[in-house]
Amino acid sequence: MTVRVFGIAEGVREMERIAIALLGCGRIGRMHARVLARHPGARLAAVYDVLPKAAAETAGELGVPAAASAEAVLADPGIRAVLIASPTPTHVDLIVAAARAGKAILCEKPIALDMERVRACEQAIAGLTPTIMLGFNRRFDPSFAAVRQRAQAGEIGRVEQVVITSRDPEPPPADYAAASGGIFRDMTIHDFDMARSLLGDIVEVQTMGACLIDPAIGAAGDYDSVMVLLRARSGALAHINNSRRSAYGYDQRLEMFGAKGMLVAENRRATTVRAATASATECADPVLHFFIERYAEAYATEVGHFIDCLQSGATPAVGFTDGVEALRLADAAEESARTGKAVRLG
Repeated sequence: MTVRVFGIAEGVREMERIAIALLGCGRIGRMHARVLARHPGARLAAVYDVLPKAAAETAGELGVPAAASAEAVLADPGIRAVLIASPTPTHVDLIVAAARAGKAILCEKPIALDMERVRACEQAIAGLTPTIMLGFNRRFDPSFAAVRQRAQAGEIGRVEQVVITSRDPEPPPADYAAASGGIFRDMTIHDFDMARSLLGDIVEVQTMGACLIDPAIGAAGDYDSVMVLLRARSGALAHINNSRRSAYGYDQRLEMFGAKGMLVAENRRATTVRAATASATECADPVLHFFIERYAEAYATEVGHFIDCLQSGATPAVGFTDGVEALRLADAAEESARTGKAVRLG
């Protein structure tokens, strides 16, 4: 997969403006709405949220209609695609309804919080062959994508180890943690998808989890600190480390190690300026604070890739099966953390 920032494809003179509606106007939904509104190949046709105020605010900011219902969006023949950014428990119903309405779909991760719901969704849309893309935005981060492409080109030889670091700046509210499906489905699922994109099939998972930061997260039966070891079918190993608290900002790093060397993607900062003074050396700007700032380019490129696929008829790089496999790894990680045993995958 070659990643490019939207709007700069060579040879593209006049892009078809594809009508896309947004379902879900929360924090990430509003971010997606802004990306769609400025994309030269898209027309943000409508926004909808179960909270009319949220939809009205987004619609007012961007000068687009606020739909009365999701059903109204899906019944509109002028709308070709939907971007689903509503809460996870709504994803399956909206995916199925959109597929039956003949709409292309870009849905935030995860598909659902349990595999039974995911399989039911898969069965419900079987035979409809909709275009479905899952929102694993980190695949579209320019630095992560460059590491993947250079490794695949053989720059570091046979890949032997991958290290993925992902740490949030602060724990989520207790009510969010309780409804999120747990750290493996809410947070680590991005890292599982990244590991699969770098190494291919994963055949073994071993996990250790702890609650070291927020007792409320532990009381909800979840972890706020986890380390996961993965074995790929190739024999390569991956280590994922997650924390719900990073005092220095949103810590997002990637390392690929191979027989001929290593590729590293470091944290993003507001600038690349470094200072050396009498009081400090190599002093840099703080790490960017949270996911919307850190992955702004990735989100824009992700949407651009979706629109490119609709224009060209290509299959999205991140599809329904990727969502299934990431959730399968999340389930295995939770089982391993609970039992203390490695989990083998077929």
